Amino acid sequence: MNEVIYSGKTKDIYQGAEENQLVLKFKDDVTGVDGVFDPGANQVGLSIEGVGQVGLRLTKYFYSKLNEAGYPTHFVDADIENNTMTVRKAKVFGKGLEVITRFKATGSFVRRYGDYVTEGTALPTYVEVTLKDDDREDPYITKDALAILDIMNGDQYEELVATTKEIASFVRDDIAAHGLEVFDIKLEFGFDAVTGKVILIDEISGGNMRVFDNGTYVLPLNLINYFPEA
Repeated sequence: MNEVIYSGKTKDIYQGAEENQLVLKFKDDVTGVDGVFDPGANQVGLSIEGVGQVGLRLTKYFYSKLNEAGYPTHFVDADIENNTMTVRKAKVFGKGLEVITRFKATGSFVRRYGDYVTEGTALPTYVEVTLKDDDREDPYITKDALAILDIMNGDQYEELVATTKEIASFVRDDIAAHGLEVFDIKLEFGFDAVTGKVILIDEISGGNMRVFDNGTYVLPLNLINYFPEA
């Protein structure tokens, strides 16, 4: 494998065999605070043996279904044995955005708005956008601020929110068919380096969503147990 181009919190990135492709190597690190997993955290909180491969298996499962359904993604293929995924190169908005879809109140949403909402309160498929900025703890950013900072224009924002709702709901419904409930999910998007089309990037796994089984939180490593086909 080629030299590492970039080393992130949960993945290392390498140049792929083709010029317009990259290879993502999934690590066993997850985000959290004080040894407790939190998909909304902006730092590595702990390592869980095997979580990288589990994350890749679920990512391959969801991306394959999304590609089949016609949603634009960066996914090309995955090598489960080597914990790697081949993807199309993409350019991110600004220095990177995280797009969170909330179906129920939990995590930072409750921490911010606890005077008005309680844990588990149903939300109307609410979408938030945050900057990928560890030093500033991934601050929430509005549609107007994105335009002012020349990160994306208003039309792009509306398209991003609509696409996010569709994809997040697609994933939620698939997970619901396995007897589970998604409280929130964090997605990322970029521009295809060749076509310029906005595509879904990064992973879709227990590491970037909160899933519950009859009110009990399902750990990222355990989520795979509900998907024997993955």
